Amino acid sequence: MRCKTATKVLLYEHRCESFPHHGTTAARTSAYRRVLIDTGDADVPQYIHYLKTVLDEEEIHLDHILVSHWHHDHLDGVSDIFSQVSERTGICKVWKFPSQKVQATNVPDNLPLHSLEDKQVFEIEGATLQVLLAPGHTDDHAIFHLQEEDAIFSGDCILGEGTAVFEDLYDYMNSLNLILGLDPKIIYPGHGNIIKSPQEKIQFYIQHRLEREKQIMEVLNQNPKKQFTEETLVEEIYTDLSPKLIAAACRNVNHHLMKLLKEESVKLVDKKWQIKC
Repeated sequence: MRCKTATKVLLYEHRCESFPHHGTTAARTSAYRRVLIDTGDADVPQYIHYLKTVLDEEEIHLDHILVSHWHHDHLDGVSDIFSQVSERTGICKVWKFPSQKVQATNVPDNLPLHSLEDKQVFEIEGATLQVLLAPGHTDDHAIFHLQEEDAIFSGDCILGEGTAVFEDLYDYMNSLNLILGLDPKIIYPGHGNIIKSPQEKIQFYIQHRLEREKQIMEVLNQNPKKQFTEETLVEEIYTDLSPKLIAAACRNVNHHLMKLLKEESVKLVDKKWQIKC
């Protein structure tokens, strides 16, 4: 699917000290039309004031709002934008991948969500913004590739600071490798600083997960006939772990085991894990 707008795209970053969701969330156009990526959380007047000020000063309107995923700090501000910046939204359409797990609840009934499609293209004069399904953080997560500038809007798949959480590690690793293969020159994350060394950042994310996976596989390979629970694996892998962190460590190990199960490297028998010989 291709959506065309006869305008040229430029990019800018916005920040708001009292609003943690910041990053490059808009595409600026020479014909006073823009695409907004993510809407922020609901009830954040500082952000709405900032957005309205920019739109008014530049005398521009929004053609499309592209939502990276269903989390409240990326979607729930859509109602405030349409109610408080209505003179700048007009016939603006809101787009998001459907989620198989969660239904968007903070979107007005009179504001339909249009379903994104993998590899859907928003064509703008001089620029091409391609939508790519990149699940893992959530099942509906999208990234946006500005092809002419080799720029990626990564949502929560890759963050400017720290590492991202995820629902499905198998999908998440595939999404990281997808971005790695795109070889972007710059990444604009949904949170944190702009990433100017994308390959280094992506490789760090991938290696960070593979190191823990290697530890799990070493324990299982050294005990091929033994079955482990998440708790017993945590005892083998983590040293000097605070009791308060055991539950979180078990969840982390479970994510890795579920990935390995999909890859047929391990097997699950009576809620216990074992290497698959």
